[in-house]
Amino acid sequence: MAMWVESFEEYAQKLLSQAKITGAAVGLAKQGQMDYFRGFGLADDTEDALELTPDTVFGIGSVTKSFTCVAIMQLQEQGKLHVHDPVRKYIPELSTPNEDYTRAMTIHHLMTHTAGFPPLDSLVGAMKSSMLEDTANRTFSSGLQWDLDKAEAIETYDELLAYMAKLEYELLGAPGEHFSYSNDSYALLGIIVGRVSGIAYEQFVREHILEPAGMTNSAFLIEELPADAQVATLFTRKSPEEGGAVFRSPAWWDAPAMRSGGFLKSTIRDLLRYTELFRTGGLVGDKRLLSADSVKDMTTPYAPLTPFQGYGYGLMIGKDCHGGTLIEHGGAIKGVSAQIFTIPESDTTGAILMNVDGGPATDLMHGLLNEYRGQPAATPPFPYADYELPVERLATYVGEYRSSEGANVTVEIEENGLVLKAMGGKLPLRAVGEDGFVFKRGETDSYIRFFRDEAGEISRMGFGFRQLPKVSVGKEQTV
Repeated sequence: MAMWVESFEEYAQKLLSQAKITGAAVGLAKQGQMDYFRGFGLADDTEDALELTPDTVFGIGSVTKSFTCVAIMQLQEQGKLHVHDPVRKYIPELSTPNEDYTRAMTIHHLMTHTAGFPPLDSLVGAMKSSMLEDTANRTFSSGLQWDLDKAEAIETYDELLAYMAKLEYELLGAPGEHFSYSNDSYALLGIIVGRVSGIAYEQFVREHILEPAGMTNSAFLIEELPADAQVATLFTRKSPEEGGAVFRSPAWWDAPAMRSGGFLKSTIRDLLRYTELFRTGGLVGDKRLLSADSVKDMTTPYAPLTPFQGYGYGLMIGKDCHGGTLIEHGGAIKGVSAQIFTIPESDTTGAILMNVDGGPATDLMHGLLNEYRGQPAATPPFPYADYELPVERLATYVGEYRSSEGANVTVEIEENGLVLKAMGGKLPLRAVGEDGFVFKRGETDSYIRFFRDEAGEISRMGFGFRQLPKVSVGKEQTV
């Protein structure tokens, strides 16, 4: 056993126990060969539950977004589209509250979450049918507040486009001006893949990515997996107000109109094969899925996320992290916590999968990479230095920030400092830049940024990589 393994696993066991994770699978590969695998916990909580293996199937959530972008790049290489084409070229019926901005939206803007869409509530409508069939659970413990009874069911692409067309909202700005994580943008990309290729999005991904890459235990639907596939049972948790207890919730949520944003299922072994794409410049084994130029385009940080990270095409890129360029993406939905990553300079790839939402996948990724390089697991991946913020400016950030997607965040002043109330908790904010702050969620600093309007007043908050409008200034507070 390598020297780092024992200390990493001790760290992992502590995090997983604190987060009440039923099962977690962790894999790391060097030059395409699995160098480490460990299954923590089991695939279920029953007496005959199986141990986790590299081939145990989990959900991967928004890790799916990079697959969608690979599909777009493949179609560009075939000469069937270009990423700077207008979206209207392929979806002429797309309608938003601003016609000029709509005409200016390109595929590139969708892939980089810079089309200008604020967080919308389409996803809950797209998942409604499967959520209603879920007898164990109809809520998601992420802190999003959904009224499922009032949500309009969205079953098809046509229904999604019609729903988006009638929503009343304001675009964040002209395409390219603002980053705000958008599941709707990736739903539109799925529509484009289907219309340009002439086959369903799911079929295109299967035939052009999963099968060539040898991902034999990956699919959008459980019934499409091999008959002998071992599938981890899903668990979720009560809200923090209800104590956060984890419970068995085996039904999978699905969104046929938005699968391109986050509904693929996969395994550690399959994902280690897939991430080879970004390590090698387009190869999985001897199969070329993308050109080196396309991979370079996907891993270019076009939109800033934090002072240390940017967003490419379905991937987050961190410079000077763990000895190289950290290319990664996470995923979360009910019963799913997922992470893929690669550092091409060190020929390292990895994947982390859990069958409980709200799991510490990001912390485990950084802990694993730290220990693998001979550093303590809790070494911060990004050096956020303190920023001297005048006390009198604290009140400008106070207020409630809310999105139609279901996020509700409050900022208040306590003991001459800012605190963020979200997800049933109270989190102290530390200033790290002009209108930039971090808070501790688990072991890793999470970055938030406040945005100002033309008059210089705080109008939005970047939280969870989404821009949430400020809806009230809250109670008057003094420092």
